[in-house]
Amino acid sequence: MSRLARSLYRVRIPVLLVFGAAPLAAQQPATPVRPAAPSSGVRLSGYLQARETWQPEVGLTGTINRARLTAAGGIATAFTWRLQGEFRTGNVGNGKASVSLQDAYIRWKRNDLGIQVGQFKTPFTREFVTPLADLETADRATVVDSLAPKRDIGLLADYDMHQRVQLFAGVFNGEGSNTTSNRDSTVLGVVRSVVRLHRDVTVGANVARYFGDSTRYGADVNYEGPRLTARAEVVAQARDSLGGEHDRGWLVLGAFKIREDVQLVAKYEDFERPALGGGHENHAWTGGVNALVAGPAVRLTFAYVNRTIGKPGRVAETLLGQLQVRF
Repeated sequence: MSRLARSLYRVRIPVLLVFGAAPLAAQQPATPVRPAAPSSGVRLSGYLQARETWQPEVGLTGTINRARLTAAGGIATAFTWRLQGEFRTGNVGNGKASVSLQDAYIRWKRNDLGIQVGQFKTPFTREFVTPLADLETADRATVVDSLAPKRDIGLLADYDMHQRVQLFAGVFNGEGSNTTSNRDSTVLGVVRSVVRLHRDVTVGANVARYFGDSTRYGADVNYEGPRLTARAEVVAQARDSLGGEHDRGWLVLGAFKIREDVQLVAKYEDFERPALGGGHENHAWTGGVNALVAGPAVRLTFAYVNRTIGKPGRVAETLLGQLQVRF
């Protein structure tokens, strides 16, 4: 075998591995916190959520709630990257199954300062920046789903002051995920701060400004002890072109581990848009249990959700069971 042939043989395997992993690089939600330390390899991770729901007027419905795959890695010593996608089953409307890009960003970090560019979660509200796979409830509160700016394409800087104070500031297109142009030439600015008052207690505050459109703001407090978790969050929105009271909502959550592998959860949420009328009120309480079937990698969730929509109010009840597998 010639020297050239031996050289090509030695590089063939790593090249195949890199290009073989590329189509998989598309799944899982990013939070505005620093990722793992850089490495030269490609790390694959993700999670799958299979759900069954029952409603009185609908009956039993099975869905794949989330199916996400993430590829991440490091370049040199200061740069990391992340790609995450979500496999959609077409269960929303009549759309066909597809793959949707969630995260695609490059991150630079030096000491306590980090800079991130690409598509990722905007740092707004604690419940939104927390991955769904880590939430105590199967779904986020309506006020968070409605008012959090979600993922967007932009630039984010963050600074960690001795793990006591975290500051995030970013500028984004304001057009949402997978939109590669800024159609109205205005931008979205987001600022968030998190202060650790105690080992188990943090408080946070955030502001998001859609320039020329609206301002969204909120605050949260969180306690996470060995067995007890308690959280409260308030979120609101003021529209530039609409007078009257602000859109607003809040949530409170309590979770208690009766054993290391069994957690009881209770949550109440409230959301209203008084400037648009009483028909936009939404109140719900959730009670449920999380069971770690095989450690944190496999979680089984059972929950009952009682939701009142509008005024005087239409009640919607839901029973759900969800199996989540992380890898």
